[in-house]
Amino acid sequence: MSYTNPDPEPERTTGLEPGGGVPPGETPPAESSMPEAGPREVHNPPKGWAKAPLALILGLVVLVAAFFLVYALILIF
Repeated sequence: MSYTNPDPEPERTTGLEPGGGVPPGETPPAESSMPEAGPREVHNPPKGWAKAPLALILGLVVLVAAFFLVYALILIF
């Protein structure tokens, strides 16, 4: 079995600068792709946050705010 390098030879490929760079305005060669690669279509994606995590976060925010309010009142009096 013989091995074939899929990369182009820089010295024989048009549009490449020495060292393999692409000059400004030049489009690099296209890459092959698999047709099934890419994002899948999702029917009816979920929108927004679920109710339980949102309720937990809001509850935590209320507890922290209450703590600091009580702490401030204790420092004042």
